Amino acid sequence: MEKSVLRKGTARKTPENKKTADILVPLLFLAVFILLFVVFAKPMGLSNMLNTMMNTAYSLLTDTALYIMAIAVITGALSALLTEFGVVELLNRLLSPLMRPLYDLPGAASLGVVTTYLSDNPAILALADDMRYRRYFKAYQIPALTNIGTSFGMGLIVTTFMLGLSGSMGESTALAVLCGNMGAVAGSILSTRLFLIFTKKALGTDAPAGSVHEAKQEEETEKKKEKLFLRVMNALMEGGKRGVDLGLGIIPGVLIICTLIMMLTNGPQEGGVYTGAAYEGIALLPAAASKISFLLKPLFGFTSTANIAVPVTALGSAGASLGIVPQLISAGQVACNDIAVFTAICMCWSGYLSTHVSMMDLLGCSHFTGKAILCHTFGGLLAGTAAHWLYVLLSLLF
Repeated sequence: MEKSVLRKGTARKTPENKKTADILVPLLFLAVFILLFVVFAKPMGLSNMLNTMMNTAYSLLTDTALYIMAIAVITGALSALLTEFGVVELLNRLLSPLMRPLYDLPGAASLGVVTTYLSDNPAILALADDMRYRRYFKAYQIPALTNIGTSFGMGLIVTTFMLGLSGSMGESTALAVLCGNMGAVAGSILSTRLFLIFTKKALGTDAPAGSVHEAKQEEETEKKKEKLFLRVMNALMEGGKRGVDLGLGIIPGVLIICTLIMMLTNGPQEGGVYTGAAYEGIALLPAAASKISFLLKPLFGFTSTANIAVPVTALGSAGASLGIVPQLISAGQVACNDIAVFTAICMCWSGYLSTHVSMMDLLGCSHFTGKAILCHTFGGLLAGTAAHWLYVLLSLLF
């Protein structure tokens, strides 16, 4: 009787609760939306804020989104070609003994590491979209491709840039850059392993990542093409088309999330003037980071608290964070230890707050986005810490 009474009482209250929710949820949303608007509009001015928002989105579209699409087309074509001629299968066999204990991923994941290191985070999506590549993975491993790929995004660019600073530093940065790369590897392992804990619980460990039957059909279709030239051209064109689709799919996430992150990270023009130009902002993230500098400085061993601006900017854009380094060097605030930490964090984080959302969405794993970002945050912190202490140790030895 008590149970039935409770059920009836609950049923009677449900319509009232629903009416209350229908009123409160829109009001709460409007309050948060207006507050967010005021946070930007008060320091920048309403007109400048709107202009900056549109100009930043347009600049991201032309300079970043289309660049990512180009990367996706090239890497999509390359991955299809490597799959067609058995290179992925060979890598899977050779590197599984290394990748499985470190990352709990098949050896084929190493191809994603290489492609993102040579280009940028979304390059791994072109691989993950290929059914013949996905067959080496279990379902719980696919979401983790976002974290391992992002850990090495823009790796070659970051490494080359930091090595080129030797002249302005007055000493070689080679050891620091090496420690930075090693730190990024450590961060990638932590980020991927942590994330796999969540995906295993949700998806289990037995479900395949894709249809093996479909992958075999694709292979059989390809094998029927007798001429080598046709096999090469068809693989390139099919992979390139997948890249175009991926590039289009990632545009909304890049424009929306990146614009927000850039406006939270960057500040006004010199002299504190707002002009409505692209990439201006209220510098809220660096200000928040400065409040916890007492924690970050022991972890990273920064020479100056001003150096916190580099990893904070790397949350939104690795390229933008690299642009800060020469200014800090000119001000005499950077030592080789800082270069090691910059290398590790710029590579491991590489703008993950900007790309994680759209990458997870394209992988069909958007419900894991929050956990992926959380795990990658810890991965980046470990990358910087490991780079710092590795440099301290190796500089004593060498």
